[in-house]
Amino acid sequence: MMRALLLLPWAWLLLLVAAPAAMLAVIALATAREGVPPYSLGIDLTAAAGLLDPFYLRALGGSLAMGAAAALACLAIGYPMALAIARTEPARRAGLRILVMLPFWSGMLLRLTAWIGILRDEGWLNAALLATGLISAPLPMLHTDGAMLLGLVYCYLPFLILPIAARLEAADPALEQAAANLGARPWQVFRRITWPLSRPGIIAGLALVFVPVSGEYVIPELLGAPSSLTLGRVIWDVFFHDSDWPQAAALALALLSLLMVPTVLLRRRG
Repeated sequence: MMRALLLLPWAWLLLLVAAPAAMLAVIALATAREGVPPYSLGIDLTAAAGLLDPFYLRALGGSLAMGAAAALACLAIGYPMALAIARTEPARRAGLRILVMLPFWSGMLLRLTAWIGILRDEGWLNAALLATGLISAPLPMLHTDGAMLLGLVYCYLPFLILPIAARLEAADPALEQAAANLGARPWQVFRRITWPLSRPGIIAGLALVFVPVSGEYVIPELLGAPSSLTLGRVIWDVFFHDSDWPQAAALALALLSLLMVPTVLLRRRG
């Protein structure tokens, strides 16, 4: 019975994870050419050697920096929210979790379009600032690194809040009460008890944000500056503009392999 129940998740992994990765590997080893498809099957290491191109390495560094910045920003914003959820009465926690997940009830593109309307030069935010006299000319907020980070945090914040909140809810509140009764100040209770107890949730949440953000394409393209160099945007350009499918496949596989490292380390640490 147990093996039968495992057939469905294994089939899902083989069909939607292993099979596409194998197809990418086959294309990455092919030779680029003009035609349909724009490659010929074989063993050609040109695309693999191209991974060491300084341009691609800078794009990889930009993607990793973007993922790290978004993860840390989500932690700074999301940890107090997760702590508030965990400290709320159990009867109200479900409602707060629904509020956290509420943005996911609408499509991401729709939400990003709303942010474009807010941040553009003729948008609501500039209009409000002009109306109050705080600025004399519209501020360039859209297509900046700040707008890109804002969009990333907005879209991925729930992935950090929920694991931390779940971990804090599972912790025994008697530990914090005992520390306070023994004379520990609130910040000492947080540093010695609350933070260590929530560390597994923090690590899981950071990974859930860092891994997908590092490969993100849509948000940097819609909200980021044209000069923002990320591997997701580079893969898109190589695939659609240059029609170099082997190089795009090699870049995608390299990013996938690199992002699997934190996932594997987390799994080994339990």
